[in-house]
Amino acid sequence: MATGTLLIGLYVFVLSCFVGFEVINKVPPTLHTPLMSGANAISGITIVGAISVAHSAEPSLANILGAAAIVLATINVVGGFVVTDRMLKMFGKKR
Repeated sequence: MATGTLLIGLYVFVLSCFVGFEVINKVPPTLHTPLMSGANAISGITIVGAISVAHSAEPSLANILGAAAIVLATINVVGGFVVTDRMLKMFGKKR
């Protein structure tokens, strides 16, 4: 990978971290649960796409790291849905 490409990727990563931090800080706490649920749904679609691409790829270090990323993203999505479900039960009617 060329140094210029690596620097551009690093620049995009740092900028996206900054923008994400600023956006999350501006969201009121009552909207965190719906936003988290929507983000989990989008992440689930991304995981399905990554699995379909990884199915046809040849084994290499990049593909192994990609598989590890898919596993970690799946854990994140499942955990997010569990937390969302628990929080929504807190707002439901009590019996």
